[in-house]
Amino acid sequence: MLHRSLPRTFLLFLMGLLTILLQSCKKERYESPDYGVIRSEGNFELREYPESMVVTTPMKQDAGNGAFMRLFRFISGRNERSEKISMTTPVLMSSGEGTMGFIVPREVARRGVPSPSDPDICVITMPASAYASYRFSGYGNPSTWGKALDLLEGWMKQEGLKASGTPLYAGYNPPWTPGFLRRNEILIPIRTAKP
Repeated sequence: MLHRSLPRTFLLFLMGLLTILLQSCKKERYESPDYGVIRSEGNFELREYPESMVVTTPMKQDAGNGAFMRLFRFISGRNERSEKISMTTPVLMSSGEGTMGFIVPREVARRGVPSPSDPDICVITMPASAYASYRFSGYGNPSTWGKALDLLEGWMKQEGLKASGTPLYAGYNPPWTPGFLRRNEILIPIRTAKP
């Protein structure tokens, strides 16, 4: 009798675990920058972003983990005002400069970003700009980022779009999010937005 109820109990347990996992993966929990979509074609978009404040730090040789924790300590109160700042999405990583950045929530940017206590963190303004983007799921690693970058550059060439800077890798999800639910993007600033 017990062995017949075990599969049902296990199935209910798995359903409950999946529900909790899906709830924890919702991106609505974090503020993301507003942007306008100029053009959309499948997973490719041409977007316009407003000016944003970003806290950045070098990734150095720490494969990003040390960089993430430096930024996390900053938003957890290691700043001149000991102010706790909400996490936002996406986490940005630049290929050219080797930096990681957190976008500052709009309200914090409006009233003024506290100065970092860590000299390896700086606050920068990203100017309003147009970006070509490619969205994909899975885990971000050099292979998947490289394939995504090739696809985006191919689409840009087809659309006659010229890069005006280095690619940004954007990750939207906590580390425990399953690969098929993850949102990753490659963003490349462009010279002109062709309507």
